[in-house]
Amino acid sequence: MTFHATTAGVPRIGPDRELKKALETYWRDHSTGRALASTATRLVNDYTDQLVDAGLDSAPFQGHSFYDAVLDTSALLGALPERVTNIDDHENDGLPPFIDRLFAAARGTAELPASAMTKWFNTNYHYIVPELSKDQEFRLEDGAWLEDIRDQVNRHGNKVRPVLVGPLTYLALSRTTDGSNPLDHLEALFETYARLLPRIADRGVTWIQLDEPYFVTDVDPALLSRVKAGYRKLADVAHDKGLKLLVQTYYGDGDLAVKTLTGTGVDAFGVDTIAGGKELPSWTGEELLVVGVVDGRNIWRTDLDAALDTLKALAARGPVAVSTSASLLHVPYTLDRETTLSDELRSWLAFGAEKIQEVALLSRALRGQETEEDTKALAASREAVASRKTSELTHNAEVRERTAKITEADRHRGDIEERRAAQKAELNLPPLPTTTIGSFPQTTQIRQARAALRKSELTEEQYNQAMIDEIADVIKRQEDLGLDVLVHGEPERNDMVQYFSEQLEGYHSTEHAWVQSYGSRCVRPPILFGDVRRPDAMTVSWFKEAQKLTDKPVKGMLTGPVTMLAWSFVRDDQPLGDTADQVALALRDETSDLVDAGAKVIQVDEPAIRELLPLKEADQPAYLKWAVGAFRLATSGVEAKTQIHTHMCYSEFNELIGTVGDLDADVTSIEAARNGMQVLAALHDAGYDLGVGPGVWDIHSPRVPKQEEVDQLLSDALANVDPDLLWVNPDCGLKTRGWKETTASLEVLVAAAKKARVGA
Repeated sequence: MTFHATTAGVPRIGPDRELKKALETYWRDHSTGRALASTATRLVNDYTDQLVDAGLDSAPFQGHSFYDAVLDTSALLGALPERVTNIDDHENDGLPPFIDRLFAAARGTAELPASAMTKWFNTNYHYIVPELSKDQEFRLEDGAWLEDIRDQVNRHGNKVRPVLVGPLTYLALSRTTDGSNPLDHLEALFETYARLLPRIADRGVTWIQLDEPYFVTDVDPALLSRVKAGYRKLADVAHDKGLKLLVQTYYGDGDLAVKTLTGTGVDAFGVDTIAGGKELPSWTGEELLVVGVVDGRNIWRTDLDAALDTLKALAARGPVAVSTSASLLHVPYTLDRETTLSDELRSWLAFGAEKIQEVALLSRALRGQETEEDTKALAASREAVASRKTSELTHNAEVRERTAKITEADRHRGDIEERRAAQKAELNLPPLPTTTIGSFPQTTQIRQARAALRKSELTEEQYNQAMIDEIADVIKRQEDLGLDVLVHGEPERNDMVQYFSEQLEGYHSTEHAWVQSYGSRCVRPPILFGDVRRPDAMTVSWFKEAQKLTDKPVKGMLTGPVTMLAWSFVRDDQPLGDTADQVALALRDETSDLVDAGAKVIQVDEPAIRELLPLKEADQPAYLKWAVGAFRLATSGVEAKTQIHTHMCYSEFNELIGTVGDLDADVTSIEAARNGMQVLAALHDAGYDLGVGPGVWDIHSPRVPKQEEVDQLLSDALANVDPDLLWVNPDCGLKTRGWKETTASLEVLVAAAKKARVGA
């Protein structure tokens, strides 16, 4: 059996974020487990039905995924962290027996720290990093997953295709607790998968998909022969049971996977022709090629004529199926619920449901079975492509003229020693100054006020007053805690990107375009469709309200240009660097206005600067040049006495150590609590000599850190950082935390800083 139309993966959170709500309810009250299981089942069933009803003849299925696919794999392999072993198995409500161990690893408990979380390749999705050891054993805990497969087969027969993270990718993304190499377990993990495949086949499926996006990175050549041998073994086992094996790559060129695994018995290769090449020179035409020609990571309508040309060229060489370039978890569910889009902008877009239809259409067209409706859709695609090229919505002459006048001098601030002396005199801060990253808890009251404004139940004036009252409360709490540099708490901000997108020309903010970021965390990325311009100041009034309430410095808070791109659906009709410079100019104007309003410290957050880093080392310098250049353009329009901060999180930054310095921010705060300050040693070795605030409190867990833990983290930090350059802060913003845990944790943080000052 072969297939002709599919997707590389599926979302899991639900079109109305149903899984998010059920998860958060369960975390508050474990008696709701049956409702959580029921919600997960309904969402999986509905989506598989949607794929099949749309005409796709193979539907990927990840089971009931309650956090992320890598963590699911750790649970399936019996490889959850050893520290959660003693948490009792869960029973009798339809949830997997390991579910509470899984959540403890992801979120921590009152006593146990959470596992590290980082970005999934170069996306805004995250995964929980597996923790392995030299003596790691893999023990299949696959009962719940196998039952999920059986249920889906009962609905749709062998059209269902189970999906797992592949052995290479799983180990390449893992860490060890004892300094050993996770990839030492490669052969053992292939053996474990070989035990699993017959159990999957016995549930009645024909195909299984193993996701191996690690193949699109700079894979160590020494690994390839071991991976090849492992897949040869898996293919033999699969074929003995009548099971076919699809190896799926995405986010880059899949040719290395094809070259490595051709001839091993792997039956099909999934490749991304949006982020990777379209030629696939290593494909012999013997295996099925599952061609990702519909963009699974962005929301622009497919140029169907161009996609068909790609498919036809490949089909002349061998069997092909049509697919998305990546999992549809990266895009919103459907355009149907968006009511504020202009007709012109809507015509350029395709969300998840529309991409599924595009895949089905392309498959029919490739086989010569297109319908009258398909012919109309092809014509509409041509019109949309032409419209985007010439539309006044995408081109602003004033913006383009200003961007063309940017000089290299516009990206430089001057001598660091001069800046350091000027800022010391201006700010007069104690050693190891304390601060937070920006946001404070987004309380029920704040969310209710925002909802009431949308429903016209509050006037603009009433809403603004409610936010001013929140700012006053946050300032008082910070002063009571004894923090040194304050923030206004960002109550008015629904999201650190969306807030700005709603005030910038060239952006559109959606109503229901939710995507999963991690666990229950969902984001609603805006659409950056045209040239970007700032009509008015965006943050100044809120800064003024905060600063007038305190004699301590309040940070002006902005989101950096790279993050504004990374956490949006960005236009693909011009280089990203050009778009980044447009956003940077808007932010440069905002920093000037903040300084004029009295801001002595301005933080321009770039948590996503690592996120867009190309996966191939050879492609990284060009990216870093424009990314660093855009940040410096945004922050270099102020005098030496103005202290510029930035913030980074959610990623592995060791490979970007040089870039942290290149940004030339006076102070960089960085996520460090979960990795035990490891990043600081790398900064020290690289000669980094600017201010740094390594996070001493992991805010992604509800756990309040113990005093001795934070004391030790600060001690470790001081081993690598000059005390004159060290700041004390949490890992990230506090919007997702409650006030009780926030206050308790900040009390610990301030106490640790005061204690460390004595010895510094």
